[in-house]
Amino acid sequence: MTVTTTAAQPAATVINTFMPTGYREVARRAVSVDGEGAELVRYERTDGRNAALGGEHFSTVIAENGRLKGFARIDLDLVGGELPSREETQAIAMDFLRDAAPDLLPGMKISWIEPHDEPLRVTRNGRTEDLTLTGMKVKMRNSADGLWMWVIVGADRKVMVFERDINWITFPGHRGTEKWLHDSWLVEKGHTLRAS
Repeated sequence: MTVTTTAAQPAATVINTFMPTGYREVARRAVSVDGEGAELVRYERTDGRNAALGGEHFSTVIAENGRLKGFARIDLDLVGGELPSREETQAIAMDFLRDAAPDLLPGMKISWIEPHDEPLRVTRNGRTEDLTLTGMKVKMRNSADGLWMWVIVGADRKVMVFERDINWITFPGHRGTEKWLHDSWLVEKGHTLRAS
């Protein structure tokens, strides 16, 4: 089977397609991803609902060369919906990769498709609650370079999380690449959202 790849959509196009309405940029900082320069940009709701680390956000990581390394769309509206089937999830993920990262398709091998949970802290009626945002994750490996990638599809049938070029340390079994899109990791490492 021959896979024909086309040029990836510019990162800004992908971001504009997947960012929820009613969000604005709140932080931008230079970061390092596996020793290479990149930029982390965080967007939060304009109405301030569930702002700050752990809450609702849309975050992106873009490499210095302009390649979209990933994004996370962590939004309360995605909590509790019916998830797509594995077949529907795979179809959505492949359509996304054809547009956003076609260079990954020729060497892509699917490892598994399973539900995946992301934490979300919200405040409702003056009370803080820890919720679980669940999507369907397609975990894939790039046989060309051995790096991992995944697409997580939300209950709204749109991509909720995309990450690429992830270095996985087999023993003891953990991710080596920084987790700039994950608020729990930012808190654990003491990172702030201020510009660097």
